[in-house]
Amino acid sequence: MNRSERIFNFSAGPAILPEPVLREAQQAIWNLDGTGIGVLEHSHRGAAFQEILDDAIERCRRLADIPPEYHILFLQGGASTQFFMAPMNWLKPQDTADYLVTGSWSKKALAEARRFGNVHVVCSSEDRNFSYIPPRERWQFSERPVYVHVTSNNTIYGTQFHDWSGFPDDAVLICDASSDIFSRPLDVRRFGMIYAGAQKNLGPAGVTLVIVRDDLVQRGSEQLPTMLQYRTHVKANSCYNTPPTFGVFVMARVFRWIEQQGGLEAMAERNRRKAARLYEYLDQSRLFRPTAEKESRSWMNVTFVTGDPERDARFIEFARQAGLDGLKGHRSVGGMRASIYNAFPEEGVQRLIEVMRDFESREG
Repeated sequence: MNRSERIFNFSAGPAILPEPVLREAQQAIWNLDGTGIGVLEHSHRGAAFQEILDDAIERCRRLADIPPEYHILFLQGGASTQFFMAPMNWLKPQDTADYLVTGSWSKKALAEARRFGNVHVVCSSEDRNFSYIPPRERWQFSERPVYVHVTSNNTIYGTQFHDWSGFPDDAVLICDASSDIFSRPLDVRRFGMIYAGAQKNLGPAGVTLVIVRDDLVQRGSEQLPTMLQYRTHVKANSCYNTPPTFGVFVMARVFRWIEQQGGLEAMAERNRRKAARLYEYLDQSRLFRPTAEKESRSWMNVTFVTGDPERDARFIEFARQAGLDGLKGHRSVGGMRASIYNAFPEEGVQRLIEVMRDFESREG
């Protein structure tokens, strides 16, 4: 199969994966590293998978400069399970956790936390349909939060945190980084926990990366069901039950691919360049306009509209006919969304701009 047999995939997730990784996965499904058994068939207790798991952990730790006091876990249940698993472990009824509400997923995380203790909203951008990251002067933290939760990139609304200042120095910061994990360098030491569903920037759906500091693991409640305690998965090295073996395999190969591209600094520059090119076109277009405010715009998810839902629908079909798929915006907001994660090629962004120009000229 060559490039001409594949179209440009702008889906927000499950999303595009690096082509070299897909080709490796093709072979591994049939025969993993000459074992005569496909990766989907290997026991999670066997040496072949243990080698994959060790490689994934080592590459992940090296890639993101993760200190030894942090554990790397590959869990199931998606990022949505972390919405309740974190407060179950650390938020007691008498305690308060702080939440920055910048989109649908942070609202869902907040709602889950309310089941276990008090929650405090530090800031919210719901007043303008989550089109911006609230400025620091509007942030108000509670007196002693057990943790502060933030969503680094808002997939649906196309906004992203670009500045990590303004958080209390002594706060345990928990970050849902599902849609921008490993798209840029991140100081892991600043966070108590980072979690991310794999299906946007890391691998296939069905596996969640959790990077969590050991003191938090030990602090977690011991009265919870076994599978909902982080210590369970730390002690068993993500293998307390059968882990998502194929997902871990793909993630290990994606980590290697990112290293081969030059690491997270190189990814950041590439992602910055792709997004800048697309926003530059949108800012001068007579027909299309971006929906996120300028200082808050995401490098990962570029959201835009024409202002007419029927015209939006015509453009989405026009683009699909031109070999550009996955541009329909989330059902809750409409419009268009171009998800241009790590693996999305720069030529795909240029092709989208060409198609938008063509449509704009036709629509007059």
